[in-house]
Amino acid sequence: MREIDWLYKKLSKEGIDKVHCGIEGGSVHLNGETQSWQQVIAAGKLAAKLGSKGVVNNLVVKDLYLPPIIEPEIHDNALGHKAVDVLIIGGGVIGTAAARELSKWNISILLVEKEADVAMHTSSRNDGMVHPGIEPRPGSKKAYYNVKGNSMYDKISKDLGVDFKRCGSTVLFDNYMVRLAAPIIRSRAEKNKVKGITFLNKRQVKEIEPNITEDIVGALHFDSTGVLSPYRLVMAYGENAAENGVEFSFNTIVKQIVTKGNTIVEVVTNRGIIIPKLVINAAGVYSDSIAEMAGDRFFTIHPRKGEILLLDKKKGQLLNGVVAKPNIAIAKSNTKGGGVVKTIEGNILIGPDAYEQPYKEDYSTSKEHIDALLKKHLPVVPALNRGDVITYFAGTRAATYEEDFIIEASEGISNLVHAAGIQSPGLASAPAISEEVERLTIMLLKELGQVNKKEHFNPIRRAPINLSKLSWKERAEVIKKNKDYGIILCRCEEISKGEIIDALHSPLPVTTVDGLKRRTRAGMGRCQGGFCTPYVMELLSESSHVDMLSITKKGGGSSMVVEETKTHNHKGAV
Repeated sequence: MREIDWLYKKLSKEGIDKVHCGIEGGSVHLNGETQSWQQVIAAGKLAAKLGSKGVVNNLVVKDLYLPPIIEPEIHDNALGHKAVDVLIIGGGVIGTAAARELSKWNISILLVEKEADVAMHTSSRNDGMVHPGIEPRPGSKKAYYNVKGNSMYDKISKDLGVDFKRCGSTVLFDNYMVRLAAPIIRSRAEKNKVKGITFLNKRQVKEIEPNITEDIVGALHFDSTGVLSPYRLVMAYGENAAENGVEFSFNTIVKQIVTKGNTIVEVVTNRGIIIPKLVINAAGVYSDSIAEMAGDRFFTIHPRKGEILLLDKKKGQLLNGVVAKPNIAIAKSNTKGGGVVKTIEGNILIGPDAYEQPYKEDYSTSKEHIDALLKKHLPVVPALNRGDVITYFAGTRAATYEEDFIIEASEGISNLVHAAGIQSPGLASAPAISEEVERLTIMLLKELGQVNKKEHFNPIRRAPINLSKLSWKERAEVIKKNKDYGIILCRCEEISKGEIIDALHSPLPVTTVDGLKRRTRAGMGRCQGGFCTPYVMELLSESSHVDMLSITKKGGGSSMVVEETKTHNHKGAV
């Protein structure tokens, strides 16, 4: 085939010559050995240029060890042989959002997540920005779902009781020549149906962001950009789904998918066997592995890592929205370039960057990348400095070589729906993606029998009390009803004992310190839990009826303490 011959020639020019290329099932398949991970990525990107359905990249790097997936330590038969109408694999924003949308129907739904809680991976390791939709390639699924999802956030955030603000984003220009790109930008916006774009001069920019650098000539402003807490959104989706009947099984990993003909008949986990009528693959960076288990792998996820810095709230007043220098090569780049973001909680966030690496669960950070982020973004707001950084973290994006979302019913398996390759702008797109997953799922279920909507679906999640946002009068009223709200355990974030107890009674079980942290923000302040962690652990111990030695940071082997250092006799003496 001409396409394969072309690919062999291109790979050879890149020094990638120990490769076998072929087309199977409409996808390009790559097998063989390379000298580096960079060559693996280069080969995958070249294969994607053939315009096939997908790229199955099985290239390996000589002498590179890739660790296996991190599995739960639990092995029991809690699920037995559980029959359900819909099994959702993955507890990120896509899995929980789909669960909530599907809970409108009279069907049984089970969501399995290999971690101890929802939002443990990509869905909590991003900047919380709801992008306007100018960056994705016109005509792509990214572009369509980004713009549609963005427009849905005003209602969805209100229904779920999640704080959301359309703060706008400002892309700064330091060269008048950028004005020449105006027709191109307007054309792209028109194709993607992005509204609310304005070219600003320096004076107008300063009216919006008075504390940014003087070294600019103007900017491009996007009104529709918003910010929210990504992990709180996932919690809210999950809680509302649970309130509407969805079951959740944590510490549950899919080990095998059994098919008969072109139909999934069993899903084997470490906690029992599930017998689903339909399966939704929302497994993030492992969605290609789930597809392969089902015999329907036509794509490859290559983890693209990004690092992010979080700054003290004390500097939050220096910024009003999202500010960034432009990514000029927007059409060719795999990242929007990161920026300086005013989070919904009032912190300033810097990043993320983006780089290819082979490890799907490597969340380490490096001095090299942290320094590069500081060097690039601190000058944008001159009053910021390195001392304002209180923590940093990393996340991985579930990128395909086609650089687009995969949201479709399987062509080869009759009862499988893929929601895969959901990288940025996945958060902005989530409400729209979940509606499409609902549509596809119900369409397939109706082929198996009658499916009806519930009469009493409740779309409203009652938001928990957030003491720090109340006036003094309102606080006094709340404390009068329950004195626990008057006991502040997390001083940095002003989180009370009452709020932590509320989180412990969430519709989704909370079993870890990080689980409480994501729900309440206890431990997210300047001291990073140095003061409040013992109190949080004590409440968690009381609620879950386990001793302090059994409490973990995030599940698995992440014990908070390993042994007692003091013991007490019956008289209270040490």
